Amino acid sequence: MAPTSTPQTPFGRVLTAMVTPFTADGALDLDGAQRLAAHLVDAGNDGLVINGTTGESPTTSDAEKADLVRAVLEAVGDRAHVVAGVGTNDTHHSMELARAAERTGAHGLLVVTPYYNKPPQEGLYRHFTAVADTTGLPVMLYDIPGRSGVPINTETLVRLAEHPRIVANKDAKGDLGRASWAIARSGLAWYSGDDMLNLPLLSVGAVGFVSVVGHVVTPELRALVEAYTSGDVQKATEIHQRLLAVYTGMFRTQGVMTTKAALALQGLPAGPLRAPMVECAPEEIEQLKIDLAAGGVQL
Repeated sequence: MAPTSTPQTPFGRVLTAMVTPFTADGALDLDGAQRLAAHLVDAGNDGLVINGTTGESPTTSDAEKADLVRAVLEAVGDRAHVVAGVGTNDTHHSMELARAAERTGAHGLLVVTPYYNKPPQEGLYRHFTAVADTTGLPVMLYDIPGRSGVPINTETLVRLAEHPRIVANKDAKGDLGRASWAIARSGLAWYSGDDMLNLPLLSVGAVGFVSVVGHVVTPELRALVEAYTSGDVQKATEIHQRLLAVYTGMFRTQGVMTTKAALALQGLPAGPLRAPMVECAPEEIEQLKIDLAAGGVQL
């Protein structure tokens, strides 16, 4: 069984959107995925999001996605929430991936806004409810208009929150005002999907994070959220400020690129990236080392 959920924190508070390790020849590295998952949970993650943006989901096959979820569940499924990314810009395909994730044993689903085809709000509503109707698993929406091209409007989030299995939202919209209204009106469990806004989003009602920098600073993220929820805002602010260099450094280019570079520097499973993503250039790795060191990360 996964860790206990509450209506307020259905997936825990600190989750990392895990990279997908590959072998040197580009194949799926299931052993590496299990070792990385165990490392991240040992570091303090309540859950892991598999097959998301940082997991290079556009370039993994449906079979690879299922194999990856199964491997991570075997490694950490008894002590962490394993949330499977199943969102695509094809509702039928997303429903198929949701059913496959449920069969594999995933604890929840992450469903991103359909990208590229830019559906209207009614299309978003029908897409998300169709996927949520497909399984008995709890669903976390993923609102990231910078990648999808379309935001989930507050009114649509309020409608979606009426669905019994749509319980959370991963917010990468970068708009604290809209987040404030959506949190207040929808009642969804709100997770920061933008590391630089982790603390600000807590201040308007978020319950936790789905993080990229969690690959390298999970203990600090846990300390931040625990300080904030215990009422020690000054300590939470101090942690936030210490992490600014990490937040900046990990997103100077695409987060999956810097994350795999950072993991390689620490001797952890990562491997190459699949095209069209590319490895960080030597000068980018040198800058990353400077940024991580400035944030207290040991390499």
